[in-house]
Amino acid sequence: MDVSLYMGGLLIFLLLWIKAKGFEYVIVHHRWIFVCLFLLPMSVVFDVYYYIRAWLVFKMCSAPKLHDRRVKEIQDQVRQWGAAGNKTFMCTGRPGWLTVSLRVGKYKKTHKNIMINLMDILEVDTKRQVVRVEPLVNMGQVTALLNSIGWTLPVVPELDDLTVGGLIMGTGIESSSHRFGLFQHICLAYELVLSDGSLVRCTPTENSDLFYAVPWSCGTLGFLVAAEIQIVPAKKYVKLHYTPVRGLEKICEKFSRESKNKENYFVEGLVYSSDEAVIMTGVLTDEAQSGQVNRIGLYWKPWFFCHVESYLKKNCDGTEYIPLRHYYHRHTKSIFWELQDIIPFGNHPVFRYCFGWMVPPKISLLKLTQGETIRKLYEQHHVVQDMLVPMKCLQKAITIFHNEIRVYPLWLCPFILPSQPGMVHPKGNEAELYVDIGAYGEPKTKHFDAKASTRRLETFVRDVHGFQMLYADCYMSREEFWDMFDGSLYQKLREKWNCSNAFPEVYDKICKAARH
Repeated sequence: MDVSLYMGGLLIFLLLWIKAKGFEYVIVHHRWIFVCLFLLPMSVVFDVYYYIRAWLVFKMCSAPKLHDRRVKEIQDQVRQWGAAGNKTFMCTGRPGWLTVSLRVGKYKKTHKNIMINLMDILEVDTKRQVVRVEPLVNMGQVTALLNSIGWTLPVVPELDDLTVGGLIMGTGIESSSHRFGLFQHICLAYELVLSDGSLVRCTPTENSDLFYAVPWSCGTLGFLVAAEIQIVPAKKYVKLHYTPVRGLEKICEKFSRESKNKENYFVEGLVYSSDEAVIMTGVLTDEAQSGQVNRIGLYWKPWFFCHVESYLKKNCDGTEYIPLRHYYHRHTKSIFWELQDIIPFGNHPVFRYCFGWMVPPKISLLKLTQGETIRKLYEQHHVVQDMLVPMKCLQKAITIFHNEIRVYPLWLCPFILPSQPGMVHPKGNEAELYVDIGAYGEPKTKHFDAKASTRRLETFVRDVHGFQMLYADCYMSREEFWDMFDGSLYQKLREKWNCSNAFPEVYDKICKAARH
């Protein structure tokens, strides 16, 4: 039995018991009590189980043997759906609360659920510099294995629980993306089960149209069952330099300049107010200066964004050597800065030393237990958005974010966007430098209205030929959505592979009406 389903059932029973006992007030108004007493211990159980399972599966080499059988089972389910008359759309049977997105799709209750139990690393080929994985493999799993044998992915999105499938069907980004692009741009091949049950492999030269149409398609062209991803040699440390910058124009100029500097392997910015930020640049190295190593991932260490802010408060530059895997998952412990709204004292030294080894709570468990009241509160008083805009528009974008939502810190992550077919590409025929602006938290503007404010941000992003990440709340109309994204290849492939009766259009999976 899948432990996630078992734990989900156990948690639902626990919630019903709590509600029967009259403790719903505590969950809504003092959620940290419930998170600390129940969700943190259960998150540890989840992590231990999946870590042991992944280690055993890889050591026993059982995943490659089981993979073909599991894919055949998926094909059989799809064919059975077809034989039954194609009465409803299909979607993956993975429960909506298990995804990292804060929203749960309503379509899970109305579509035909295809069970896909594919969560293993299949092969690491160091000669070809490729790792082949199943779609539910997550970033924590990948870095734990690859880093231990001296390899890594060129782009490693920060949160441990982000899955390969989600990063391909949606998107993923990291502070190395100004060199390598988005997560999709380090993928070399996809294997999909299509609406007729057939298995297809696509690469830039084999079924190339499908290869370029899959990213951002949110599972509406077929079911991803495996992916081949580029790997590169790893080094022990990231030599990270912190530079406080004041003044919006100087912040944008510094960030843009460092993003274009090819000597920087990593570039990231945290904006703490409309005119205060810390710009970080890093390089890979095997050597570290004595006394300058910061193992930021250790549970008793300060949350990373608070540690970064200390350089702003001291108004001084700094350089540290951070172990590679600690750097990759630097934002995991505090879920960027979202955990401060759930456990306000979570960064206090006493809490970190006593309970820090249990954080973070699983986002999936937070979703499962949020209830209708908390969901509505989050929807109206909380923003989780990533907007991708051309670097040349950064200053104007930060100003608009400040005027509309005033959420800080803002996360800045640069990336190069190649001129390739698909839903997302630059306006011209050449690659262009973009920046991801991540806003996560409670808006501080008096006039904030979730729909109206987000729509004004979406309009700005469309006007500058930017893009909105699809995990977040989308208030655009269908026409506005396809004005932001290039649907020409996507719609062509939908028709070619007979998807219109098998899968909803991507807009119908991500629009506000499709989500709780």
